[in-house]
Amino acid sequence: MINYEEELKKFQPCQEVDDAENAIYRQDLTDVIDILREILKENNGTVRK
Repeated sequence: MINYEEELKKFQPCQEVDDAENAIYRQDLTDVIDILREILKENNGTVRK
């Protein structure tokens, strides 16, 4: 039978996943709100915050 407590103690996260996660969090990504603000600014000349 599998001893889940022992298996959890041996668990180590995959380094590639950690590297990918760090790369994603470091980037300043444009989100939908940024895009909508740009569209409104182009159309109206103003932006609400």
